[in-house]
Parts: sequence; C-alpha cells; structure tokens
Amino acid sequence: MPSSYRAIFAAPGTVSFSAAGLLGRMPLAMMGLGVMTMISEITGRYGLAGSLSATMAVSAAVLGPQVSRLVDRHGQRRVLRPTVLVSLVAAAGLVTCAQLRLPDWTLFVFAAAVGCVPSVGAMTRARWAVLYRHTPRELHTAYSFESVVDEICFIFGPIIAVGLSTTWFPAAGPVLAGAFLAVGVWWLTAQRATEPEPHPVEQHSGGSALRSRGLQVLVAAFVATGAIFGSVDVVTVAFAEAEGRKAASSLVLAVYALGSCLAGAVFGLLHLKGEAHRRWLVGVCAMAVSMIPLQLAGNLPVLAVALFVAGLAIAPTMVTTMALVETHVPRSKLTEGMSWTSTGLAVGIALGASTGGWVVDAYGAAAGYTVPGVSGVLAAVVGLSGYRRLRTPAPTREGQGKRDDREQDPEQQHVG
Repeated sequence: MPSSYRAIFAAPGTVSFSAAGLLGRMPLAMMGLGVMTMISEITGRYGLAGSLSATMAVSAAVLGPQVSRLVDRHGQRRVLRPTVLVSLVAAAGLVTCAQLRLPDWTLFVFAAAVGCVPSVGAMTRARWAVLYRHTPRELHTAYSFESVVDEICFIFGPIIAVGLSTTWFPAAGPVLAGAFLAVGVWWLTAQRATEPEPHPVEQHSGGSALRSRGLQVLVAAFVATGAIFGSVDVVTVAFAEAEGRKAASSLVLAVYALGSCLAGAVFGLLHLKGEAHRRWLVGVCAMAVSMIPLQLAGNLPVLAVALFVAGLAIAPTMVTTMALVETHVPRSKLTEGMSWTSTGLAVGIALGASTGGWVVDAYGAAAGYTVPGVSGVLAAVVGLSGYRRLRTPAPTREGQGKRDDREQDPEQQHVG
C-alpha cells in the first residue's frame, strides 16, 4: 500500500470502520440492479423493473437526507439501527410479493419503504472528516480511498447481484444485499470511538444544508450524473441480453467501475494545488464527453472498453465534490450535506433507470444509450451555469456566531 494510504490508517479504528463501511455499501451497487434482474427474470418486463428501481432511488432521495439530519443531531448508532430494520423488512416484503406474483402496486409499496436505507458512505466520510479536519492532504487521500471503496462495491456488487439472480434464483441478489447491509451497519455503529459527536438541535440554525447555493449546484449536477449511472446499468443489462449474454452484463458494468476505481486510487496519491471547483468542472465535462463512444458500441467487448474509459472520470469528480461540500456547509451539517449529494445521485439514478428501461422497451437496447448521452450533456450544462457559485465558499456560522473550523483554516477551503 502506498505511503499516503498507509498514513491515513495510522489512526486507531480506521481499518475497522472502513471495512464495515465496505460491507454496508455493497447494497448501493446490488439492491437496485438485483431487484431489476429479479423482476426481469420473473416477469420479463424491463419497464416495471426499471420503475421499481427508480422508486427505491426516489425514496432514498427523500428519506436519506432526513436520516442524515437525525444522525447529525443524535448520533449514528441511535439513528441507523432502527432505520436499517425498516429497510430490511421492506426488502423482504418486496421479494415475497415478487415471488408470489402479487399485483404490481404491492411491489411499489415495499420498494418505497426500502429507501429508508441510510447513506453508509456519508457516515464513513463523516468519520474521516472528524479525524483529519485539520490536515487537508490526509483528508483528500481519505476521500479518494472512499471513492475507491465505492467503486470496489460497483465492481463486485453487479457481478454478485446479477450472477446470483440469473444462475441461482431470482431473489438471490436482493437477499444477499440485505445481509450485507445488516452486518455492515451493525458493525459500523458498534464502533463508538470514531463516531462523530452529535450536534444538539440548537447548533442547527439556518435550516437545511441545502440552502447553500454551492451545494445546490453540486446536487443538481449529481442528479444528471446519477441519470448516467442509472441508465447505463439498465441499458447494459438489456444490451447484453440482446446479445444473448445477459449474465455478462455484470462483468461489463464491473469494468466500468474498475476504470473509476483505478482513477480514484491514483488521484488519492496526488497533492494538487489548483482550485477544487475548476477540477470539478473539468471532471463533469469529461464524464459528458465519455458518453459519446457508448453510442457507437456494436458489441459487448467494444462496450466494455468504452465504459472503462468513461469510468476514469468518475472517482476524481466524486472526490472533488466531497471537498467542495466541506467548503459550502457547516460542520454540524456535514453528514446531511454529503447525503444531499447522494440524494442527487439517487434521484438521477431513478430517472435514468426508469427512462432507460422505457426506451429499451420502446426502441431497443442500442437506442437506450442515448439516455446517458443526454444526461452527460445536462450535467455539463449545470456545471457551467453554476460555476460561479462554487468559486467562493459561502461563509458559515455556527450557534452564537461562532465560525466553522474551515473559516479559521483557509487551507481547508481547497482540500487536495
């Protein structure tokens, strides 16, 4: 392991909460795709499968920031355990209804409740932020590591979810995703030493973290970015099935995540001194351009290469986004602020998965890649139009006019 990564794990407890976060995040890459595969295997209806995946994403978008706001006020352990129980019960209900071929509306009811799942990535990033809030280089490396963990989930998650659901039994993917969630969250919340201290309600003046103009830009751009991810997942599964190799879709999607994983690992070793908002805009535009080759892919090997290249822009953009969130929200609302970016992704994934599914049903799998293409253009437009808001972090005050740590340390305004 390179020295930069070894250094961040010198703090006690970092290895344990990172491992727990890895397990707890596996459902991020497994549940939606697993449900989509399960429904398509049982019913053959990609439109329904995409809509259910979208319902879960929208539910997570609505409930996720509320869960994170409660975490900021009451702590991770007190909030995460009961919310995870609700999500697991709902997932079990969804699987049962699908297996029994009950009416579609029952599937949507349980899919909506599944969205109560917390943003485990935001919880682990909040722990890193507490540990290294005064050392920007280490925090940059920690955020890069978190992006690598995200991509590890997206490398192996689709393989496990799609592979098990197509070769074992249709519900295998969602069932195992639920098991990962339960074990990961229980293990994470058992580690009290690294848990961020809750901030009492009196420290939460000024309403939601989303009132930050800079955070609004990041979230809006992530809606379009999420649409790229959601539509690529759905369309790639359909494209592979049209090629007669549906199970291979998990490998192709893993290659997509592998590109991002490698880029994130390298990015974490760099100590860039330029302005974070400029790097972020370059990253968003690079993601948009990388969607062009997908329109030309005529077979799975070519598609895999195009997705690998497209993945190279993802992790660096995500890392930079988290650095910008740090500069645009108060520390007492940091978990909520990070969850809002996840919410933007979830909304986008919902829109992309649903739109991609319906385009595939109406025009065929190859035509479905126009959806991530258009989504990439929208992300670039949002980034360009909102660029000025990101240039200067908004001043943030806590409680009785007390300045946030980042205002006292200007170097932390541009992590990395």
